[in-house]
Amino acid sequence: QVQLVEFGGGSVQAGGSLRLSCAVSGYTYSRSFMGWFRQAPGKEREGVAVIDSDGSTCYVDSVKGRFTICQDNTKNTLYLQMNSLKPEDTAMYYCAADWFVGWVRGFTNRSYSYGGKGTQVTVSS
Repeated sequence: QVQLVEFGGGSVQAGGSLRLSCAVSGYTYSRSFMGWFRQAPGKEREGVAVIDSDGSTCYVDSVKGRFTICQDNTKNTLYLQMNSLKPEDTAMYYCAADWFVGWVRGFTNRSYSYGGKGTQVTVSS
């Protein structure tokens, strides 16, 4: 059974950094896509960063140059390093995983069959 558990969220001031982790179990990385999504109150869930099993990455424009997604297959963990955080980054952050998602659908959360319950990130000005 595939399970994903996020942790590492918290409250920081603008300009600060956080590293989110997503512990993955029961999952094989071959031909897979994994992503980080976020949802702020009253807004739709949006894709933030996606990585495939070859290590290729893609980011939504609003976080390019500030966030980095990476995965450590030996530790079965997906990471999201967030630097230069802004108040508009405040949201619940979720990780997601599935196979054969593809880049066209990679930023759509419903493309993934597996996801965690989220970790809250709050950035104050």
